[in-house]
Amino acid sequence: MAAIYQAAYRRAALFCRSHSTYVKKMRYLNKLKEDDSLCRQAQTSGTFYLFHNLSPFLRKVEEKYLIPQLSAAEMKRILEKFKETEQWIEKSVLIGCSDEHVPHFALDLAGALERSVIEAELKGSFTDLRKALFVVDEDSSSLLASAQALLRWHDSHQYCSKTGQPTQKNVAGSKRVCHASGITYYPQMSPVVIILVSDGSRCLLARQPSFPQGMYTALSGFCDIGEAVEETARREVAEEVGLEVESLWYSASQHWPFPSSCLMIACHALVRGQQLEAQRHQIAGNTTKAAFAQLKLHLLPRDQKGAELTLTALLACELLTSKLNCMPPANSD
Repeated sequence: MAAIYQAAYRRAALFCRSHSTYVKKMRYLNKLKEDDSLCRQAQTSGTFYLFHNLSPFLRKVEEKYLIPQLSAAEMKRILEKFKETEQWIEKSVLIGCSDEHVPHFALDLAGALERSVIEAELKGSFTDLRKALFVVDEDSSSLLASAQALLRWHDSHQYCSKTGQPTQKNVAGSKRVCHASGITYYPQMSPVVIILVSDGSRCLLARQPSFPQGMYTALSGFCDIGEAVEETARREVAEEVGLEVESLWYSASQHWPFPSSCLMIACHALVRGQQLEAQRHQIAGNTTKAAFAQLKLHLLPRDQKGAELTLTALLACELLTSKLNCMPPANSD
């Protein structure tokens, strides 16, 4: 009887997975990436996020910044109004879809229309991505980062590295092909490890000479070719602060579009307490939760207007927050 129940459970679980909203979305997006004609048809019913020289278009409504989604009809109207061909839509890249399978595309109009013309027409502004990520909500910031990274990749991979011949993107923008050599290029990310070093009661934060006064961060560095994440973390800690990691564990990951497209892999590293007496490095000794409320405001510089930027998207902040939540109360000494 138990075997019958287990078999029924497996069938039910399989049915739910194969018919879930998420699975349907992923399969639909995969079809659009693989079928040029289907993706071209989707462009006529999709929505578009606009960029200009890789800066996303935002619109401020009261105190909030929103990312306008333009319909295909609206895109066609704008291009026609300013006497540009609809072929510009072919330059768009697929970046996702809604639960109802409305596809989302990103399109950079630099070279087609002047920045000021679009801003006046749509009553918004193109904003530097670094600022945009901190004034929109978390879901929107992730979408903008992914869209800009893909647009940037296409802009820098227009020629084959072997033949020097032009490459051609598929309609979805999920790859580029050099027809002279037959080589297919796919968008890539560079792995970066960000490490919060601790001895169990203290966390080590470092700063570069170029940082604004009062700005700190966790250690980080790119993975070298052939390195595992653990090897990169140990090497970076040794190189940057002269400490030897005793144990290491994974925390979280996040796409980060700077300087190009990176996969940030966050880890906690434990070192012996005696090692944290090293000089020339900023140490948040016995940091309490109350102290962190003040300290975290200095993990990023202020924006041009002096307003503090939100830190919800920062892995450095998340690492420190999670670590402090597990620490014992600080000693008075």
